[in-house]
Amino acid sequence: MKIFYSEEHRKHYPPFEVFDGGKRVPYYENPDRMDKILSALKKTDWAEFIIPVDFGLAPIYATHDEGYIQFLASAWTEWLTSDPEIAAAPEQNAFLPATFALRRMPRVPSTLLGKAGYYMMDLSACIVGATYEAALASANCALSAAQEAVSSQRSAFGLCRPPGHHAGKDYAGGYCFINNASVAANWLSAKGKVALLDIDYHAGNGTQDIFYERDDVLTISIHGDPDYEYPHYIGFADETGAGAGLGFHKNFPLPKDTDDEGYLSALDEAITMIKNFAPNYLILSAGMDTFKDDPLGTFKVTREGFSKIGQKIADLNLPTVIIMEGGYANEALGTNVVTLLENFK
Repeated sequence: MKIFYSEEHRKHYPPFEVFDGGKRVPYYENPDRMDKILSALKKTDWAEFIIPVDFGLAPIYATHDEGYIQFLASAWTEWLTSDPEIAAAPEQNAFLPATFALRRMPRVPSTLLGKAGYYMMDLSACIVGATYEAALASANCALSAAQEAVSSQRSAFGLCRPPGHHAGKDYAGGYCFINNASVAANWLSAKGKVALLDIDYHAGNGTQDIFYERDDVLTISIHGDPDYEYPHYIGFADETGAGAGLGFHKNFPLPKDTDDEGYLSALDEAITMIKNFAPNYLILSAGMDTFKDDPLGTFKVTREGFSKIGQKIADLNLPTVIIMEGGYANEALGTNVVTLLENFK
C-alpha cells in the first residue's frame, strides 16, 4: 500500500492548547503521533512511503473560503509584527483569539484578532509559525492518495497531520485547519460518485458543513453523541442534509462506553447506505480515538474491533482513500492504525 507522508508536519507543534475549563495543557495532537504510526508501518512488508505531490491552491479553494485560507497563511506573521513581546519568544506562544463570532451576523472583521475569532472555532486550533505550511502538506498527502486511488483503482493512505475533519468551509477547530478528507473527496467527485465515511470518535462537523447541500458526495459520521461530546453543536441524528443534499448526510451519534458490538452495529447500517449509494470511490476519515484507552474519548473499541471495522469497510471492494484523523493513545496508535490498514493492502 502506498503511504503518502510529509515531514512538514513537524513544524506545526504548538507549545500548549487551552482545554475545557480554561486549563492550559501540552498539545495532544503532536508529532509523536506520527512517529508511533511510522514506526509501526515500517515493521510491515507492505507499506511504501511516498512524498506527496504539490497540487497548488486550486483544490483547496474549491473546498474552503479563500479569505479563510488567506487568514491561515498570514495570521502568524501579522501577529508577530504587531507584538514585539511575542516576536521575542515565538516558540513559547501560539496564536489564539479571546472572542469568538456567534455567526448570527456573518460579517468578517477587519482586525487580525477579529478575524481569528471569526475563522477559529475553539482553543485547540492553535496557530504557530509553520501551521499553514504543515496544513498544506497534509492536504497534499490526501490529494496524492486520492490520485493514487484513481490511477491504480486500489486503496491508499494519506498519513495526514494536522488532521482535518473539524475544519469547515471557513473555520478551523479541533486541531484541524484544512479539511484533508473533504478536499480529496471534492477532487474525486469530478471522477465519479464519492462516499465519505468518518469513523473518528468526534463528529466530522467540518465535513458535514462542506457537503451538507450536495448530493454527489454521501457523507456519514459515526461518533460520540454531541449531547455530551465535542463539537457539541453539530452531529445530531436529525441533521440529514439540506436542499439538493437532503438525505445525503447521516450521523450516528452513539452513547458513552460504546463497545465493539455497538460500534459495529452502527457501521453495518452505514455500509448498507454506502452500498445503496453505489459510489465509485470511498474516503475513510480514520480516527483511532474510539480506542478503549484514548484520553480524549469514552468509547471501548478494542484492537480486535479495529480489525473487524477494517474488514467490513474493505469488503465494499472500493478504491478507498484512507485519511488520518485523530487518535491520542500514542503508545497504541501505530499498532491500531496498522490493524485497520492491513485489511486494505
